[in-house]
Amino acid sequence: MKSGGQRSRICLAAALAVAAALPASGQSFYQPQAAAPAPKANVLQQITFEQRLNQQVPLDLAFRDEAGRAVTLRQYFGKRPVILTLAYYRCPMLCPQVLYGLAGVLRVLDFQPGRDFEVVTVSFDPQDTPQTAAAEKQRVLARYPRPGAEQGWHFLTGDPAAITALAKAAGFGYAYIPQTGQYAHASGIMVLTPEGKFAQYFYGVDYPARDVRLALVESSQHRIGTLVDQVLLYCYHYDPNTGRYGALVVRLLRVGALLTLLLLGTFIGLMVRAEHKRAAMSSAPREGGR
Repeated sequence: MKSGGQRSRICLAAALAVAAALPASGQSFYQPQAAAPAPKANVLQQITFEQRLNQQVPLDLAFRDEAGRAVTLRQYFGKRPVILTLAYYRCPMLCPQVLYGLAGVLRVLDFQPGRDFEVVTVSFDPQDTPQTAAAEKQRVLARYPRPGAEQGWHFLTGDPAAITALAKAAGFGYAYIPQTGQYAHASGIMVLTPEGKFAQYFYGVDYPARDVRLALVESSQHRIGTLVDQVLLYCYHYDPNTGRYGALVVRLLRVGALLTLLLLGTFIGLMVRAEHKRAAMSSAPREGGR
């Protein structure tokens, strides 16, 4: 949907403005040197993040994991929902914030990586190697020291053809800036179903824990989560225009009315029970009486 891409471009424009204000020593990937020209307008038009909801990711795309093993995306699907991120490992600015933001929200959730969900991070820089992927994994998992994270969060690299096909399927646009030797790109994460279909997109670098939790529960076809999660999913619905879960007012009113009736029924039941108890006590013969 275009609204998500437009919002991403607005965020990118703000990031460019901040980067332009940094001194040269900051080495921002958007403007690492004061003399470096800003990306041209046609380059910025390539930086999109369009939602591909319900579309299938190409599961047979081949990559290499952080250990250098040949893998396909299919290996990470089939049983659990998958959080997919596109980031490159030499990025000095935005990509680390995306990954650290994801690590932060996952730290809040009580779901187990590798058991309840998988995380797959793919570099869109063909120059990244399994060695740079392994180094990035070590940095990120230092912020997410959850048991199982080592086996549940995968960092992949690949050739240009596989990278391009995955980025296109995800609606993720990016552009190489020769003047800086870096990439301009949007930011966010995607949640996919176990079958490999795009279910939810979350933009930026800060992701609401409740929304990410509900996305994982819903994408898993309710195989994970609690009764509370099911009630919340009944009352909240993912809005692709905002990239967040919003309240369904009618359902909230229904749940509120049901809770009111339950409380009222419980109160009436307790009152009737107490009245019966008092009546029984008053009708019982007094001690020593006839």
